[in-house]
Amino acid sequence: MPDACKVRPVSEGQVRVERDVAGLAILTFDAPPLNLYTADLHELLDGALGDLEDRPARALLVRAEGRVVSGGVDVNLFAVQHTVTGAKLLFDRMIDLPDRVAALPFPTVFAAHGVCLTWAFELALGCDLILAARGATFGLVEKVIGLTPAMGGTQRLAARAGVGRAKEVVMTGDRFDAATLERWGVVNRVLPDEGFDDAVVAFAQDLAAGPTLAHAATKRVLAHYESGGVAEADEHVPAIAAGLFDTEDLRGAVRSFLADGPGRATFGGR
Repeated sequence: MPDACKVRPVSEGQVRVERDVAGLAILTFDAPPLNLYTADLHELLDGALGDLEDRPARALLVRAEGRVVSGGVDVNLFAVQHTVTGAKLLFDRMIDLPDRVAALPFPTVFAAHGVCLTWAFELALGCDLILAARGATFGLVEKVIGLTPAMGGTQRLAARAGVGRAKEVVMTGDRFDAATLERWGVVNRVLPDEGFDDAVVAFAQDLAAGPTLAHAATKRVLAHYESGGVAEADEHVPAIAAGLFDTEDLRGAVRSFLADGPGRATFGGR
């Protein structure tokens, strides 16, 4: 990662959170060789999200080190489940991670530079935006062990690409390239492999420098849309938008627009 981003690290083993001076947080998981989901990795991700919930950033970039983003879940986790009750407890814990990412009150971006399977893809789908390198591939391949995705991937994929595409991805268990998922509306942008890390950091830094309180309001509006469609969102938009008039960001941006024209305002998240 660029040296400018390596400020105020919070690090523990395979997961670290770095915060730059402008308010961007970068959560990196690094569990070689395949970044498999394990109980230990879960605990570290849980702690990292707790830090982000306790000390909100202005934007979050989630990324992985290594040749692949993730090869999936350590199947030993499933081998030790002998009851439906025990399996449900496991999946309750697993689905909590993308749910918490989705609930963060600031923009979240997932960067996929290579193979991104099962839990990592599901975590990506919990983020607001997914950026992928041209050579990245994605898959929900749980069918190989007779399982269906259990971290929200099926339904979050359906929200982005439709029920038919979600069925195709899950039921075939195929890998899909970044360009295909961009065409389906799952991946937001496909970027060149060369310089990918720098490009995604710059993208996330631009979000962090923007009107993050307004972005949080956008997330609230869209949550209402996902819950009840346009009609429910319409019921809540007036109050959500009006609340921004109590922020210095909006008041300062209005003053800047009138004095200097558009595009010259700066935002501090207040």
